Amino acid sequence: MFRVVLKELKNHVPHTVVGLVSGIVFMFIFYRLPQKVAFNIFYILHPLHVVFSAMTTAALYKIYKKGKNFNIWVMYLVGYTGVIVVATISDSMIPYLGEILLGLPNRGIHIGFIERWYLVNPLALLGVTFAYFVTRSKCPHSIHVFLSTWASLFHMIMALGRSIDVFSIIVIPIFLFIAVWIPACGSDIVYPMLFVRESEFVDNDKKIEG
Repeated sequence: MFRVVLKELKNHVPHTVVGLVSGIVFMFIFYRLPQKVAFNIFYILHPLHVVFSAMTTAALYKIYKKGKNFNIWVMYLVGYTGVIVVATISDSMIPYLGEILLGLPNRGIHIGFIERWYLVNPLALLGVTFAYFVTRSKCPHSIHVFLSTWASLFHMIMALGRSIDVFSIIVIPIFLFIAVWIPACGSDIVYPMLFVRESEFVDNDKKIEG
């Protein structure tokens, strides 16, 4: 299991770096957005991130399960809980810690599955349903890395107060990388594998679909 997890984390670093670069570009373009506009954009990107992340998490569980060992209810449990917890950490909690560190004037934490429960929770279940019918992991993961980066960024843009200094320019990308790579890959890779037996890692080591 440990070997497979390390392999997957290593393989997903390039996606995270590319997503980070796009986030830095967006930071310079959109940092002057009014707080309400940034808030609305966050609640477009965050739910979309939830959909694609749920697809990836559930797909990996299904990929590594074999025949009669597969349980659709466990797939929904893994997909939903994995994405709700980790997407919240990635898109909201880690950016909020960055906002506190930077002392941003409009900082605040926005918990999507509570603040917009009627949107985020159904979309998480929808993502798992997509994964059941179209079991792909790499493509949804690549998409949701970008969405997670941008959601985390606009969470921090909400707090900027329409100004940015050199320290913020340095620190924000660091938090974007942490917010995306560790929690997102944890949700997509580590978490679903906790529900798979050790023998299934050996049999399915080369089974990840694009």
